Amino acid sequence: MAPKILRTEVKDSETIKEVALEGLKDNLAREVWRLAWPAFAESLLGTMTQIVDTAMVGRLGPVAVASTGIGMQPLFLAQGIFMGINVATNAIVARYVGAKERENAQIVTGQSLLVSVLLSVIIFLPLLFVSRNIVIFMGAKDDVIKYGTIYLSWIIPGLIFMTATMGIVGALRGAGDTKTPMYINALVNIINVLGNYVLIYGKLGFPMLGVEGAAIATTFSRLIGAILLIVVIFNKDSAMNTNLRYCLRLDKEFIVKLFNIAYPVTLERIVLSVALLFYVRIIASLGTIPYAAHNIAMNAESLSFMPGLAFATAATTLVGQSLGAGDPERAERATYTCLRLGIYFMGSMGILFYFFPEFFMRIYTDNVDVIGYGSLALRVVAFSQIPMAIAFIVSGALRGAGDTKTVLYATAVGVWCIRLVLAHLFVNLLGMGFFGAWLVMIFDWLFRVVWMLVRFKNGSWKKIEI
Repeated sequence: MAPKILRTEVKDSETIKEVALEGLKDNLAREVWRLAWPAFAESLLGTMTQIVDTAMVGRLGPVAVASTGIGMQPLFLAQGIFMGINVATNAIVARYVGAKERENAQIVTGQSLLVSVLLSVIIFLPLLFVSRNIVIFMGAKDDVIKYGTIYLSWIIPGLIFMTATMGIVGALRGAGDTKTPMYINALVNIINVLGNYVLIYGKLGFPMLGVEGAAIATTFSRLIGAILLIVVIFNKDSAMNTNLRYCLRLDKEFIVKLFNIAYPVTLERIVLSVALLFYVRIIASLGTIPYAAHNIAMNAESLSFMPGLAFATAATTLVGQSLGAGDPERAERATYTCLRLGIYFMGSMGILFYFFPEFFMRIYTDNVDVIGYGSLALRVVAFSQIPMAIAFIVSGALRGAGDTKTVLYATAVGVWCIRLVLAHLFVNLLGMGFFGAWLVMIFDWLFRVVWMLVRFKNGSWKKIEI
């Protein structure tokens, strides 16, 4: 009887393992949802600041829309530095949380805040004195320069408040807390909407400030958001907190850790932003109406980014925590779970963009010509939604592992050698105009997806030390 009992025990043991594995998969799916839905809401609400500005300003006409869009492009270049700090803080904190090294996570959080505050002041304050030059450099027409300069001059202080606290958001996400940033962004968005209503249109006794009012409302709301994030990060009951002493002097060891992961992300954003400067100049050369349509279509398309970015955030956190806990297989399973969900949601948005583009455009403007151009753009970009979802999520997973260089290389080659070259060819040489400018995005995203999937499949990211 003993052999039979032994076989039964083995069989039961294997069954238990299978059940346990299924339980882990179910728990993993729930964990992805737990991290992703607040990140989705946070991204959506954060993006609403810009969307609401554009929608309300859009009622003032194409010149106003172009003014709010053209001046912002160079600032995306500067923001790349803080995106690097955000990603690095997320990845490193997640590793330390997974390894149960709480104090090290707190030190990284404090150092991240210190570096972010210093760099935000150094980078953005000087831009206040060259606002007009930035707008002119971007190729703005005479009717756009005045209002673009006003908007940019008011929006820059708000960027200081926003970028100085991006590391805090990364730390909270790395600790698995995606809800707190969501709540804060919800409040920021409400304040911005009310401020827009009052200042753009001159309600409740305030003067009608138009474009200037939109920028003032945005900056004030971002100030409130920054204050709340700082309060949270110094609260001992927060999912991730820090001590003031970690924020008062630079710690070489942890600064190096942040730098090693952050600089490829920063270079990626800089490379991307510089390429997009030239890309936007190509579109701006087509005239005010096409550029206004481009700006609005990009805002409409950003709605589809939210699910992809949310699942990318979940992938970054789960990959970092899993590798910190010494479980690379869980990191891989988490990535595939995020991919399935991200493809479903962004693919659905692509279908909506293709069949109902006018609906999305009318959220922002009632100008018939702008709606016509923008609808064409959304129908074209509908075909890039699934490749974008894959690129977002796989890049999030690689960043969570500390492999930020792969994302840098794929992005650099994609935007410079694919998007820019084809945009010049399609628009300037083949005369495909606005349609050609948007068509190149599909080729760019397809190229990046192939590059990053090859890297992810070979599994070398599982062995990276932070």
